[in-house]
Amino acid sequence: MADKTILIVGTFDTKNDELGYMAERIRLMGGGTLCMDISVLGDPEKPTDYSKHDVAKAAGSSIQAAIDSGDENTAMQIMAGGASALARQLCQAGKCDGVVILGGTMGTDAALDICQALPLGVPKYVVSTVSFSPLIPPSRLSADIQMILWAGGLYGLNSVCKSALSQAAGAVLGAARAVEPSTGGMPMIGMTSLGSSCLKYMKTLKPALEQRGFEVAIFHATGMGGMAYESIAREGGFACVMDFALPELGNLLAGSVVHGGDDRMLNAGAAGIPQIIAPGCLDLIDFAGWQDIPERYQDRPFHAHNRLIKSAGLNGEERRETAREIARRLKASDTPAHVILPNGGVEEWDRPGGEAHDPEAFAEFCDEMRKVMTDPITFTEIDCHINDQHFVDTALEIVDRWIADSTIRMEV
Repeated sequence: MADKTILIVGTFDTKNDELGYMAERIRLMGGGTLCMDISVLGDPEKPTDYSKHDVAKAAGSSIQAAIDSGDENTAMQIMAGGASALARQLCQAGKCDGVVILGGTMGTDAALDICQALPLGVPKYVVSTVSFSPLIPPSRLSADIQMILWAGGLYGLNSVCKSALSQAAGAVLGAARAVEPSTGGMPMIGMTSLGSSCLKYMKTLKPALEQRGFEVAIFHATGMGGMAYESIAREGGFACVMDFALPELGNLLAGSVVHGGDDRMLNAGAAGIPQIIAPGCLDLIDFAGWQDIPERYQDRPFHAHNRLIKSAGLNGEERRETAREIARRLKASDTPAHVILPNGGVEEWDRPGGEAHDPEAFAEFCDEMRKVMTDPITFTEIDCHINDQHFVDTALEIVDRWIADSTIRMEV
């Protein structure tokens, strides 16, 4: 009997050989398979475990409706919705342990929806002709998606594409066997940060929170990390959040590609999770290393972190707008929210003498924060830098108070 079962998804009318090859490889390695067809016009050579009619029905539609739409994009979105719903049901019922999806642009579009529908920890592999392509926006990527470039596989099997398909088959089965599922034994705190050369609080907060009985997950606030953090918050996966690194929000407002999605800072509140917030590194806008710095940022304080990411300072009015946006987002929910403002600075490079030191612009930010952080937000201003011990002590005082009054629930 197979130890793990992999769901294989694709258009079996046009890619039957390729999908069948992956299924065969998985079975040869001792895994089980379930096949789901998301074709619209054609039929597979042999029946699949879940037909295209099953998929369309799961979307509240039908294959005929997809055909009658007369539009391939509309038709595939029907199939993507149905496949996402079915895949989630199968995983929740314990009938599949991972998913591998094959496609060109059409199949990849559906694959991204399917992967986002599945919870963190379910192995998700997409074999695509456009893997790692700029065609795929970061917002479409699920937190733990894996992608393999389907080289030489646009039409028909050959030794080049078999290399990719066999790796994908082994990878998804191996991941399903190796993954360590969340035990859910301790309440979890979700924390955002950047590397410790910029923000240091996590180094002392993590052990202190663990001593209080929490598991602590720290997310790198460089776009994808924020999206992963938000996806878990959306599912109610945290007992409390410490959202202390907010450059993704400033990047979003400034139009940078390095952002955490339009729903950044909204999901914890919507899920009823208490929030402790601080404006770590909200003085900078980040750019991908390959981008030219736009002209309007040329005269700003500048920090080149490495070849992947570089940052320019926000001016006073831009920082005021970020303060107003924080307030707008926190006030969208009745969830308890406590904002800490360390008025001595919000990241290591803004200290006197640092590359990002801009006391006038920071003063404008602090002034706006004092104006907009009103009820129902609780606001505490402290005379220190975010990397000082006083900031950590203040955050822990809030945590201890919330544990005592049951704002943070310790039971799992």
